[in-house]
Amino acid sequence: MKNIYQYFICSCIVASLWSCTTKKSEEPKDKNTQMLYSSSYKAQEFVQDSRRKKITEHAPEVENLIREHMKEHNIPGVAYGIVVDNELVAASAMGLMNLENKQPATTKSSFRIASLTKSFTAMAILKLRDEGKLSLDDAVVKYIPELGSMRHLTTDSPSIDIENLMTMTSGLPEDNPWGDRQLDESEQMLFDLIKNGLSLANPPSYAFEYSNTSYALLGQIISRVSGTPYQTYITNNILRPLGMEETYWEYSNIPKEQLVLGYRWEDEEWKQEPMLHDGAFGAIGGLITSIEDFGKYVSFHLSAWPPRSDQDNGPVKRSTLREMHRPHFPRLNAQGRDFNGDTCPSISSYGYGLGITEDCNGLKRVSHGGALPGYGSSYSFFPEYGIGIIAFGNLTYTGPLPLNDIGKLLFKTVGLEPRQLPVSEILNQRQEQLTQWIGNWNQEMEDKFLAENFYLDFSRKHRIDQIEEILQKAGKINSVSKLEPINQLRGRFKLEGDKGLVEIFFTLTPEKNPKVQQLDVSFAKSDN
Repeated sequence: MKNIYQYFICSCIVASLWSCTTKKSEEPKDKNTQMLYSSSYKAQEFVQDSRRKKITEHAPEVENLIREHMKEHNIPGVAYGIVVDNELVAASAMGLMNLENKQPATTKSSFRIASLTKSFTAMAILKLRDEGKLSLDDAVVKYIPELGSMRHLTTDSPSIDIENLMTMTSGLPEDNPWGDRQLDESEQMLFDLIKNGLSLANPPSYAFEYSNTSYALLGQIISRVSGTPYQTYITNNILRPLGMEETYWEYSNIPKEQLVLGYRWEDEEWKQEPMLHDGAFGAIGGLITSIEDFGKYVSFHLSAWPPRSDQDNGPVKRSTLREMHRPHFPRLNAQGRDFNGDTCPSISSYGYGLGITEDCNGLKRVSHGGALPGYGSSYSFFPEYGIGIIAFGNLTYTGPLPLNDIGKLLFKTVGLEPRQLPVSEILNQRQEQLTQWIGNWNQEMEDKFLAENFYLDFSRKHRIDQIEEILQKAGKINSVSKLEPINQLRGRFKLEGDKGLVEIFFTLTPEKNPKVQQLDVSFAKSDN
């Protein structure tokens, strides 16, 4: 599980979008609480959905990019796939899964995926949380009392809680490559390690630092709370419900014709790496799976978006999946670059077993990489686009996915479009009222759509004079643009005049009958 940063791409947003303090997760709602739901909410949707067609058409180009990457980095074999919603629309493999018998890699070949396992661990913790069996605020020592012998760095250190382990903020040190070699260790070794006392690099909740040991501890919590061995719990509660029948923990249980062997490149030749058996550190990176099986898992994550009101039948709720994609302890990369290589600051952070980035263009990516002796893996999915990209390879600590090149192809060259938010009924109604009122100034209709603060913030005369001045600059109004919703109660539109544009931004109150509380009107020169 080499440092996850190598799998993050540059991207970003204004730093203030994310608070630097970790927000505690919501605990499960009381099962007896009756919630009321809107019947008018409209989920985001694709205006013209040509994603499958475009990706299928450009699949040969994607394959060429991966093939070039494989050759450049001396990876013996690579399998990859692209998921759109609930379908693996493009998948292929190249190179060899076994150099000794020249066996080609396939999309059914079983690769060890290393740290991609961590999100399964986090999902299991959240499932137990949703069932009321633990709280993310719980001190870890409640479930692993052996940690009581650990010495904290400062007298003002808080207790390490479960969420600290999930977000890599426990204070435990970055432990690559040591952690990679512990995968097959026994339960006794892990108990002894904990009982003898762990060393901290930081006080808890102070900083992000990638820790495999944190996820080994989460595996122990899952076993102790569920009363079931970690691997069995994941298999029964996540893998099997998702139909992942070809995903394993122990490599000796996999048919030889299916198991991918791992290699390192040394002395200008490939040398086989010994495989590690399943053990007490399985929660950090023990899963072995295929592109076809892992595609089902990516589809499940994509199914969380957008929020909506249809059936929710997964191993965990859609809202729980979205919680996994929530950023914690964001880090600004001011020198980040976009797919074109242009400067584009980005913010990267860690969610629950997943990395999250958002760039200056607003592109959000959820991802993780994995690396162990003999293997490298990576997956990224883009919630607003409903697509995911997966690649597995069999070379030590070598990522098989040229994500920047593929991202440039899909998001720049092909031009995939994200979902769009439909206009809510109330937002549409308020736009119509504003359009009728501006320039007319009908005082009788104002009570119907203007909030009580509207003229307290600025007098009526001041507001009308200001807008009239802008209208004069724009000239005769010829048309009204479509409303661009920002959310259910906020949006913008334009009045198009002979001499320019009147740009209008407005927000509505939280009342049952929302009214216009803020109205910003400005002039802009026409593009024509």
